[in-house]
Amino acid sequence: MENNELKNIVKEKYGEIASQSKVQNETSCCGIGSFSCSGVDYTIFSESYNELQGYNPDADLGLGCGIPTEFALIKKGDTVVDLGSGAGNDCFVARALVGETGKVIGVDFTETMIEKAKENVEKLGFNNVEFRFGDIEKMPLTANKADVVISNCVLNLVPDKKKAFDEIYRILKANGHFSISDVVLDGKLPAKLEQAAEMYAGCVSGAIQKQEYIDIIASCGFKNISIQKEKKINIPDEILLNYITADELEELKQKNTGIYSITVYAEKPDCNCEGNC
Repeated sequence: MENNELKNIVKEKYGEIASQSKVQNETSCCGIGSFSCSGVDYTIFSESYNELQGYNPDADLGLGCGIPTEFALIKKGDTVVDLGSGAGNDCFVARALVGETGKVIGVDFTETMIEKAKENVEKLGFNNVEFRFGDIEKMPLTANKADVVISNCVLNLVPDKKKAFDEIYRILKANGHFSISDVVLDGKLPAKLEQAAEMYAGCVSGAIQKQEYIDIIASCGFKNISIQKEKKINIPDEILLNYITADELEELKQKNTGIYSITVYAEKPDCNCEGNC
C-alpha cells in the first residue's frame, strides 16, 4: 500500500478507538475488539499505568506497548514531546515529572484523538500541557525544541521511519535524548499478515526488523543507542488465524519469528562534537 493509504488506515482505526474507553476497546466486537471477535485487540501490548504519578484513567485507552517515561530520565523543567500522544496518557505522566516549570507537547495526526486529549487537559486544568495536530514525518515544532522525546507504540505505524527519526533529531536540543517504546520483529511475517490493514493498524505488520530499527536510528546521527527494555509479545492463535491458515501458523511457530516490544534510548550529540551533529 502507498504511504498515504497506510496513514488513512491508521486515522480511521484510531479515530474509532478514540470514541471508546479502554474497557470498551478491550471488549467490543467492532473491529477493535477482544480475542473472541474477528478484529485485532489493540490493547494486547499495553502495560499497567495504575501506580504511576500523573496517571489519568480518562486518558488511558490501553494502546501502548511499554512505559517510555519509565526510562526517559525526565527532569524538572524539561520540555518533553510525546509523538502519537493519543488521549494524553503519557503526556500527563510526563507532566508529573517535569513539574510546573516544565512543558509537555503531544503531537497526533488523528483529529478525534487531539479533541479527546484537549478535553482531558481542560478537565485537569494544566497550563503546561498542549496538544498539536500534525504528522510525525513533518512535525509542527521548531528545531531544538525538546529536551526529551517519548513515544509509545506509534513509530511502527509511520510509513517512513527514517523521516520520522530525522524529525526527532531536528526537534531535539543538543544533548537531548529520546526514550521510545515500539514494536519490532525478529524474523519475517507471512505475506498475508504483512498485507492486512487491520494488522498494520494493530502495530504488527508495520513493524520492522529490530536491527533495521536500530540501524535507522544510528543513520540519523544519534549516539549512545541502547535497548532499555525488551519483551516478547504472544499474539493469540485465534487472532492470527483470521489472516493466515493453520498450516501457515504452524510454519510461523516453527520459524520462531518473534514480535517484540522494546524501549529504545538514544542521544542527540552536542553540536561541538565530531561527526554528524
